[in-house]
Amino acid sequence: MVDGYGRTGEPMSNAPFVGRDEELRRLDRVLTQLGQGGPVVVDVTGEAGIGKSRLVAEFATRARARGLTVLRGWATEYEQHSPFRPFADAFADLAASAENRLPALAELPPLLRGAGETPAGPGAVDRFGLYRATAAVLGRLGGAGIVLALEDLHWADPASLELVDHLVRHSAPAPFLLVVSRRNRQTSVALGATLTRGADTGSVLRVELGPLPEDDCVRSLAGDLPAPLAAELYEASDGNPLYFLTLLKAHRETRTGPVPSLAAGTVLGERDGPALGLRSLLLDELTLLNPLERRIVEAAAVLGDHATPAMIGSLTASGPEDVIEGLRGLMRRDLVRPGRAGRQLTLRHPLVRALVHEDIEPWRRDDLHRRAAAALAAAGASTVEQAHHVEHYVSGRDQEALDLLVAAAWQSAGTAPATSAHWLDVVLLLLPDDLEHLAARRELTLLRARALGMSGRLKESRNLLHQVMDMPDSGRYDEIRSAVVTLRVRTERKLGHHGEAEALLRRELRRWPRPTPSQTVRLGLELCSCAIAAARFPEVRDDMAGVLAMARSLGDEIGEVAALTLIALGEAYEGDMASARDFAGSAAELVDAMTDTALAELSEYLCVLGWTEVFLERYNAAEGHLDRGLEIVRRTGQVYLMSHFLTVKALIHLDTCRITTALELAEQAESIGRSLGCEDLLAFTLALQAHILLQARPPGRPDALSVAEEAVAACDGDTWWANLAAGALAHAALDSGDSYRAADIVLRVGGDSDLCRLQTTVRPSYLELLTNAALANGRPEEAAHWAGRAREEAERLNLPAQRAVALCGLAQVAAHQGDSAEAARLFTEASRLSARSGAALREARCLLLASPHKSAVGDPEGAAVMWYRGHRIASEGGNRLLVGLAERIRPTVFGCPPEPAKPAGEPTAQPSRASQEAAKVGELTPRENEVLRLVSSGLPNAKIAQKLCVSVRTVKYHISNILLKLDLDNRTQIVLYVLSETAAIVTS
Repeated sequence: MVDGYGRTGEPMSNAPFVGRDEELRRLDRVLTQLGQGGPVVVDVTGEAGIGKSRLVAEFATRARARGLTVLRGWATEYEQHSPFRPFADAFADLAASAENRLPALAELPPLLRGAGETPAGPGAVDRFGLYRATAAVLGRLGGAGIVLALEDLHWADPASLELVDHLVRHSAPAPFLLVVSRRNRQTSVALGATLTRGADTGSVLRVELGPLPEDDCVRSLAGDLPAPLAAELYEASDGNPLYFLTLLKAHRETRTGPVPSLAAGTVLGERDGPALGLRSLLLDELTLLNPLERRIVEAAAVLGDHATPAMIGSLTASGPEDVIEGLRGLMRRDLVRPGRAGRQLTLRHPLVRALVHEDIEPWRRDDLHRRAAAALAAAGASTVEQAHHVEHYVSGRDQEALDLLVAAAWQSAGTAPATSAHWLDVVLLLLPDDLEHLAARRELTLLRARALGMSGRLKESRNLLHQVMDMPDSGRYDEIRSAVVTLRVRTERKLGHHGEAEALLRRELRRWPRPTPSQTVRLGLELCSCAIAAARFPEVRDDMAGVLAMARSLGDEIGEVAALTLIALGEAYEGDMASARDFAGSAAELVDAMTDTALAELSEYLCVLGWTEVFLERYNAAEGHLDRGLEIVRRTGQVYLMSHFLTVKALIHLDTCRITTALELAEQAESIGRSLGCEDLLAFTLALQAHILLQARPPGRPDALSVAEEAVAACDGDTWWANLAAGALAHAALDSGDSYRAADIVLRVGGDSDLCRLQTTVRPSYLELLTNAALANGRPEEAAHWAGRAREEAERLNLPAQRAVALCGLAQVAAHQGDSAEAARLFTEASRLSARSGAALREARCLLLASPHKSAVGDPEGAAVMWYRGHRIASEGGNRLLVGLAERIRPTVFGCPPEPAKPAGEPTAQPSRASQEAAKVGELTPRENEVLRLVSSGLPNAKIAQKLCVSVRTVKYHISNILLKLDLDNRTQIVLYVLSETAAIVTS
């Protein structure tokens, strides 16, 4: 096989497709398995010219032959700062008829179709929402299947790479296949890691292309040459198809001289340029061109994807007839080729474009880019499309060009912050460093620091903020200074530098000229946030009282609400739940009366309020505030807060036993946390995800223990985040059977036996863990001690769910001692308290644990009622851990065979088989009943996912729940079960 494929998919010099038989067999298997649980991503890697594009083109041909829709897009070397270029390129490839066949395409974000301007500003578009929307549309396209091929991703812009990362992690719920090609050594570390993880789990098929065998090259491509000469050509090419064809072409044209040296060992295209010999051969082709043809080739190299005859005419100042005639000659020489659907023109290979572009005299190249920008502007192209060309020729004296780059940066801030930061860097490098431009420099540097932070480059952002703070100012504490300090403090906190952030704030509060009272309130709020994150709220309690008083004296309602929420969280952390309740109630009263516009400045504190309400076990109020806050931060582009909101909301869903949605929320939070580069935030989301995985146990997901290990590795030190991660690891260790490790983790993090370093609000949960670990380790006296401690702590908190936690520990001790009556009483009371607070997860667990003890003390009806309620809560919430517990204790609760529960006062006649089976089906959730019906009709998982607009993985999860609840082993038994039930109904 040969690479000779450029953008058009036409082989160089009509070279035949040869070799790569094994690779094609592997790709054919992927097509066969599409939508049936096989790989969802194909990763084609290899050096430049090795045949990646040719293999993808052949694969695309085979996919189309099977009725699949194939979309192909390319990233390009000189458009690396054009957001979403490969996606826009792919979706522009759709014929008009495709939109009729695939109506969901109309819902694709316009930005990905290269259509129109993007709403400007960092808050105009939520880029993570855009990623989810794209995946959802791809999952609803329907038809026989979709193949999206994105090539040369080593050149892709950061926004495209983020979207690819999302599609790899969250595969679209349809017969959808993502194909990527790239040079491995030039691929970003993040994308390489994502694809490697996918290859490890089986969701990514990696196809690594090496040199073509000599026999394939020589026999199929150079059969007319003497064997020694053909072998010499092959040796010089190192088996690289592009090298081989270039040498072959040069030899056939000259028929003289030895085989040129290609500097063996030099890797073509690794940004150092091609090997010297190959470069000379390719450039030699240009010497044969007439002046117009040379100008056309140079214009095409500059224009890239916008190379059309009309655009080329604008750049070369040539008439249409002359351009067309020149293009005919270039096509005969195979230097220029028609693009797809005749919309554009392209040079034969990206390397040819690179060589031509670099060979243009610098002053002429700048002029060509200037002409290209003007032509695009005249054609109505967006500022972002023009910016790529403007940055090539802009100078510090060209204010109009600088303004366009700033506009493009502002335009891209929400969806492509890394690109926004790049263009601002170009402007700042050219902006005169004098007093006249000082104000603009401060503002643009702040904007660039914010963009870098949004793209996860926190250290670079912090360094820029240092620079702004060191710049001369107006002699007063202006808004730029206030914004810079606030952003730098938040950046230091994201980096885990809580001490540095606090020191900076205290210095600013003493600074002269002093901040205004309003600015003092804002700085004081940041100071409290730092102290709470470092678990040192008592040290700033008096400061916060002063901030609250100052905000009220100024009539600063926003500052007042923020202070109330922070104080409430601090008091909750310290265990003063009465004070926390009062402060949170006051904050909620003010928040509920404010408009969304006013709350935009309070987004972070809405999350704090929701988090506090979770500690207070006010789940409904907390979720309401979090939902409102999420909508605001999405609309205003405060991306760094979204992960916080999603994680706290996931915690609510966990506590209220909505495990499936809890896991979905936690995974969204993880994706955002990883992109932002904040280690504490990532630790937070991973820790919660580990807790959820313990309950979910879904097939194909990572083990909770490994996720908890990653959470601990993500942060260190004695911070709130680190303690949360350690707690998750302790629970995962206990679940995996390592009770000694679980106890050691809690005692180490808590400060040995007094556990004084653990958050007071959740201390009963850690003590319950120690109780269970001690029982597992054969230390009943120690277990009784920890259970008693848990009760003392819970009584001080006076929270129903925390008291239930303590009672569970005491019940476990009683059960270990053989006192079933006491165990039943304590578990029953714990379930009542849990239900009172809305903690459905704890309620279900207590009900199930109580039921065998109820049965043991002679109350089988009460035991059955508890078992069925606990089982229903667990199964409806997708809690596989508790459903498994219920099945293990079923014989103990009901005897053997099990009998259904009967409400008190009803006759105890043996129910019919039909009623027993109906009771089983009644335990299925509405979505599980849908899946049951579709499975029984014979539909495969992929078709079910398509009908229900969910992922194949979700369908498998529901099927596994159905098998568990109906006590079946496989899909075939589901079909037989439904048939038998239908027959039973007809018979009766």
